[in-house]
Amino acid sequence: QVRVGEYGGGLVQPGESLRLRCELTGYMTKIDTMRWYRQAPGKEREMVAEIGRTPGTEKYADSVKGRFIISRLDFGNTVYLQMSGLKREDTALYYCNAYTNAWNNYTGQGTQVTVSS
Repeated sequence: QVRVGEYGGGLVQPGESLRLRCELTGYMTKIDTMRWYRQAPGKEREMVAEIGRTPGTEKYADSVKGRFIISRLDFGNTVYLQMSGLKREDTALYYCNAYTNAWNNYTGQGTQVTVSS
């Protein structure tokens, strides 16, 4: 069974760092693109960062550029999101999506990140 699991969320203070991990399991080959989305209460879902199967394919939302780094272990099916300089507005449920095409499109249940003093 193909499954996406997100790990690493929690409560941090403004300015602190947190690293999220996403694992796609049960999928026999390398998925094409892995993305992190987030959604805060009352707000639209936002694509935070994405990475493909090769170096140089990283993309970021303007709101996180320079603070977040997405990486992919051996460009396989595990992806990390290193978040630094966290702000209150980064508080959201963070989802991981793994995508190759419409038939190979998987999203996890999310992990909560709360930034508060």
